[in-house]
Amino acid sequence: MIIREMEKHEIPLLEEFLYQAIFIPEGKEKPGREILKLPEIQVYINDFGKETDHCLVACKENLVIGAVWSRQFPENEKGFGFVDSDTPEIAMSVLQSYRKQGVGTLLLKAMLDRLARNGYRQVSLSVDILNHAYKMYQKAGFTNVGPSGESVTMIKKLF
Repeated sequence: MIIREMEKHEIPLLEEFLYQAIFIPEGKEKPGREILKLPEIQVYINDFGKETDHCLVACKENLVIGAVWSRQFPENEKGFGFVDSDTPEIAMSVLQSYRKQGVGTLLLKAMLDRLARNGYRQVSLSVDILNHAYKMYQKAGFTNVGPSGESVTMIKKLF
């Protein structure tokens, strides 16, 4: 498996990874793909590729199996884990059949390293506390800073 920067022609894959990132508790039905058209969801991928957008992908045998991306949101168009307009927010997911194999941990570490090298002081995210990724974020040094609906907003200081 390799982790590399997402190529421009792969940006449409973010729609699938965004859909895969939607956490649904056990026993509940996953929403239809029309949920991706909601403005509060669309902000994570709409017009992706700006100077402050960053995306890394995990590839196995030429298949993109996971993605982690970050965006800086303005106050008037924020994501669920918004802290402030200087703090990028991370979103990530791994295809179902590759989960719980360390792919997410490797992607997260690579993105945190990249953001730190680019001079960001901290990063945020939103995650449901029932999501298995919540523990991964805690192990990576993220701390809870506030509720965000059924989820929690977390931040990690990068330096």
